[in-house]
Amino acid sequence: MLVGAVDTNVLVQLLTQDDPQQAQAVDRLLARHAKKDEFLFVPVTVVLELEWVLRSKCKQTKAEFIGVISALLTMVEFSFEAEGALEQALVDYEEGAADFGEYLHLALSRAGKALPFWTFDRKAAKALGAEILT
Repeated sequence: MLVGAVDTNVLVQLLTQDDPQQAQAVDRLLARHAKKDEFLFVPVTVVLELEWVLRSKCKQTKAEFIGVISALLTMVEFSFEAEGALEQALVDYEEGAADFGEYLHLALSRAGKALPFWTFDRKAAKALGAEILT
């Protein structure tokens, strides 16, 4: 059962543990819901913002980000919005040259059966389902 949602800063604190007080609050939140078999919702927009924070502020590499999100996807405390599209975006991002956000937009468009995904981004346009707008 879903019982709430988490913001990007909650996930950042879970991953970085750079503020002991906030880290304890996150740990308590997860433990409380895990005991009750309750899930916290993670909106797809939070994942998109998380990628930006991890890349720009925490200086994570592409491979590190993919590993982090893959690990979060396995946590029983979380229920991710559009999980299938998110997983596809990670695969496409790992194999491609465009930004994660472009692959996430494309994966969500595929899931919504709204293709082609028109873009000016030449790297994104190389992905299946995307087309360059000229």
